[in-house]
Formats: sequence, C-alpha cells, structure tokens
Amino acid sequence: MKRILHLSAATPRLGALALVLPLLAFVTVSFVIPLGTLLGKSAYQPEVARVLPQTITELREWTGDGLPSEDAFAAMARELTALGENRPELARVSGAINRVQSGMRGVLNRTARRLARTGQAGSWRATLTGIDSSWEEPATWLAIREAGARFTLRHYLHALDLEQRSGGGIAPKAADERVYTPLMWRTLLVSLGVTLLCLAIGYPIAYMIAASPPARGRILLLLVLVPFWTSLLVRTTAWIVLLQRQGVINGFLVSLGLVPDDGRLQMIYNMTGTFVAMTHVLLPFMVLPLYSVMRSIPKSHMAAAVSLGAAPLQAFRRVYLPQTLPGIGAGSLLVFILAIGYYITPALVGGRTGELISSQIAYHVQTSLNWGLAAALSSILLVAVTVLYLVYSRAIGIERMRLG
Repeated sequence: MKRILHLSAATPRLGALALVLPLLAFVTVSFVIPLGTLLGKSAYQPEVARVLPQTITELREWTGDGLPSEDAFAAMARELTALGENRPELARVSGAINRVQSGMRGVLNRTARRLARTGQAGSWRATLTGIDSSWEEPATWLAIREAGARFTLRHYLHALDLEQRSGGGIAPKAADERVYTPLMWRTLLVSLGVTLLCLAIGYPIAYMIAASPPARGRILLLLVLVPFWTSLLVRTTAWIVLLQRQGVINGFLVSLGLVPDDGRLQMIYNMTGTFVAMTHVLLPFMVLPLYSVMRSIPKSHMAAAVSLGAAPLQAFRRVYLPQTLPGIGAGSLLVFILAIGYYITPALVGGRTGELISSQIAYHVQTSLNWGLAAALSSILLVAVTVLYLVYSRAIGIERMRLG
C-alpha cells in the first residue's frame, strides 16, 4: 500500500517534468550550448598546439633569448612540410599566428611551399633562414609559442585594448591604437541615450493610451503595434529615404525656407541616424510595459491626491509616478538590452561615426574569422548586461517587472 501511495504521489511530479523537458531541451540547445561554446572560444584556442605539437613542445623549453635550438627548427620544418599538403589547415594555423604578429601568414605559407619543393639544404636553421629572414628573429618564434598556448587571455586583452609588455606587465595601448574600448563606451552611451529617448517619448504615449476611453485606447494601441508587423529592414531603410540629403525631411525644410538648398542637413550615416532609427524601432518595447502598468493604476488615486490639496504636478510626482516604476524599469531594461546588441540598424544608417561594437563582432565572425576575439567581445557585452540585470534586480526587484 505504501508503495502504491508513493507512486501515485510521484506521478504528478513526473508529468510536470515531462512537460518541462521539451522547453529545457530547447533552452539547452538554443542558448546554453551556444553560450558555452562562445565562452570557450574566447579563451581556448587549441588549433596551433594541435597542428604543431612538436614545435610548441620545443619552444616551451626556450628561454626567449636568442634563437631556439636546432630541434625547434627541425620540428617546425617537418610540421610545415606536412601542412603544405593540407592547405585549409595551413590557412587556419597561419591565420591564428598572424593575429599574434602581423606578417606571419606570408612567412608560414612561403616557407611551406619552398620546403615542399626543395626540402632540407644544410641544417634546418640554415634552410629556414635561407627561405625567409624572419626565422632569424626571436619575435617570430615568440609569436608561434604564444599562439600555441591552448588557454589564453590574449583575446580579452585585445578586446579591452590592453597589451602584455615584454617585462610581463599589462598596460593600455597607445590612445591612437585603441579600437574596441571607444566602441564599447559608444555602444553603452548610445544604448543609454536611446533608452532615455524611448522613455521620454513612450511615457506620455502610454499614459495617453491608458487614460483614453476603451475604443480610442484600442486604436492607439494598434498604432503602437503596427511596427511589429513591418520588417526591421524595411523600417530601417525607410529612414534612409527620409533622412538623406535629398530625402523627404530635408526637402520639406528647404520648401519652408528653414534651411538653404545648398545647406541641407546631414542626418543619415552618422550618430543622428543611429539615434533616430533605433528609437523608432525600440519605442514599442518601452510603451507596452508602461501601458501594462498604467492601466492597472486606479484613476481615483490622482483625484484623491488633488482633493487632499496636492497640486497636479505634485500628485503626479508623489502618487502616480512611483506606481509606474515597475513599468519604467521593465521597459528601460528591455530597450537597453536590445539596443546594446543591435547590428542591422546601426550598420545601415550609422556609417562610421555611428558604428557600434556589434559591427566589429560581425566583422570578426564573418570576414576576419577571428572567432576568439569576437567571442571575447561578446562575453564582455554579456557581462555588462548581466551587471545591469543585477543592478535592476537590487534597485527595483525583478519580481516587480511588468511586461504585459
């Protein structure tokens, strides 16, 4: 009897688990595994060590002063000769070493081709240095040894515009060599600015919808939802038509005499275009959480505050606004997280001055194939979003978030 009762009590739990398993599998496949792979690629680079194992072993015993031993030259020659028969593998390895020191791709490819044709001529040191004088430089071997480390923080240093000095310390790069930290700060500031613009525009819109009669409120809400039924690409390219020098807005300003025909405003392919297009695209994500909270606030609260002697502005500030904080927090969090990772809109309308860090991540994934650096940049963005989430949870409380 006890066994039967135990099985009957466990049946609902097993049923609930069976219902959750598809969602758990989906989240694991679509989020957990890609995220783990991403984090792994940012610090784990086994390609060079796997293809050049003997060379890397010999270089570990090298102090870095002068040139490595003849055994290291011999191992390098043997493994490069084998790589010459596998062009795709040679391209991957030479690309990985070239990211540590520029010019190594040509050195390795040229040496592999010459070794395949001529073979050894004297000692291996003489053979390699005869093919390319770069083999006489310790920096060449240091680059190979650094690229051969399976675990490395090199990509994170690069993503933060830091470099490891010869003495072993880490220091910032020169101001004119920094690429990613300015883009990171620009991305954070643009995301914050777009969030504030969406809040400034979306708050009165949400209030108007919540305060309108039901029939009018449904029409206004429908107008807010219309952008969701339009392609993101279409919405973004529409702003190119509107904001360009010969576009609709400039033509309207010229026809009113507000700007001369030869002094049309440059509102596209710069930061202005980025702000305008991103605010338009992300505005519904601010309006909907605000409207969800505002419609649940009884209208009698404001009337009661006014009847007790509060001025309308004071009643709004002390009674109505605090009740909308969950919607403000939810909308701001949603817009900021979406803005910080936006790619299509800034890429189309931002130009060089409106470029965000997402463009660099896409470049390293699709063009330079430096997936380690792309993963490091993405990981830093992930940490920034996580910190923002924790701050929001501590300041407002995630349990108070209202999205609909």
